[in-house]
Amino acid sequence: MEDQDMFGKLLELSQKGYFCSQILILLALEEEEKENPDLVRAMGGLCGGMGFSGGVCGCLTGGACLLGYYLCKGEDDEMEDERANEKIAQFVRWFEEEAGGKYGGTACSCILDGNPANKMTRCPGIVQHTYEKVMEILSEA
Repeated sequence: MEDQDMFGKLLELSQKGYFCSQILILLALEEEEKENPDLVRAMGGLCGGMGFSGGVCGCLTGGACLLGYYLCKGEDDEMEDERANEKIAQFVRWFEEEAGGKYGGTACSCILDGNPANKMTRCPGIVQHTYEKVMEILSEA
C-alpha cells in the first residue's frame, strides 16, 4: 500500500473510532479479506497504553500481537512458527529504538508528551511504520 493510500486508510479507520492496536489488526484482516470483530474488540484493550492509561504504546503491544496473529499457535493441531519469539523480539527492539529513541520511551505518555494533540501528529506515522515493519519482518526468510 502506498503512503498516500495508507494515510487515507488510517484516517478512515480513526474517524470510525478505532485506535492504534485495532487499526493494525484491521489492516491485516483487510489484507486477508477477513473480518473478526471479536479480535478487533480485544485489541481495543491495548489502545492508549492499555485502557488509555498512558502505559506501553498500543502500537508496540499491538505489533507484537499482529506478529503473533501470523506466527503463533491458535488451534490444537497447529504449530507455532519456530521463529515467532525471535521475530517478536526483533520487532520490540526496533520499536524501542525508533519510537523510544525519538520520544524518550515507549509509553503513550512519553510519545504524547502530555499533549493530547500529539495523537494527530505522531500516532498516524507510528501506526504506519509499525505495520510496515511487521510486514517486513514477516517477509524475511
